[in-house]
Amino acid sequence: MEIGNPQEPRQTQPIPAKRPADKSTAREWVTTLAMALILAWIIRSFLVEPFIVVGASMDPTFATGQFLLVDRITYRFTAPQRDDVIVFHYPKDPTQDYIKRIIGLPGETVTIADGHVSVQTGASSTPIALNEPFIDGSHASHDTFTETLGSTEYFVMGDNRLESSDSRVWGPLPADLIVGRPLVRLTPLTQISVLPGAYHQ
Repeated sequence: MEIGNPQEPRQTQPIPAKRPADKSTAREWVTTLAMALILAWIIRSFLVEPFIVVGASMDPTFATGQFLLVDRITYRFTAPQRDDVIVFHYPKDPTQDYIKRIIGLPGETVTIADGHVSVQTGASSTPIALNEPFIDGSHASHDTFTETLGSTEYFVMGDNRLESSDSRVWGPLPADLIVGRPLVRLTPLTQISVLPGAYHQ
């Protein structure tokens, strides 16, 4: 029987060195996150933008707290039309966004007589009375007003004429302040819809 020398150091297995964290995995996560942020920025800047309705100016079509996705791309290729609901930068303070409906188009004369709206184009001497089924009777106004629009101006009003600060108050809307049109209403769940508020005569 062999007896080991107590003076000899015992043989031990070498302890493997700790491997550094997998840098390639970390780089992949950083790259993925950066791409996601860039994609989100592109979508928000050029395609769709979230918007929350605040105030009663568009009752009953839209109500406070409703969450919308705004289509930012359509008006890059086609001009806004009468009766389109649009989101735009408020001319008096472009850091604020408003939601209203287009009533008058560039070059037209908008006339309001006791709340009834008509428009006259440059090509016609006969005013056209507008049919506005989106106006609830309790939200109608009795204004008398006339405005002739420039070649890049729109006349906008809220569907709740009694509670809306719009072109009757602060004047025509320059075309370059238009952000887009509501594409989808996401809340409340009972009113989810595509192109909410859309109407064309």
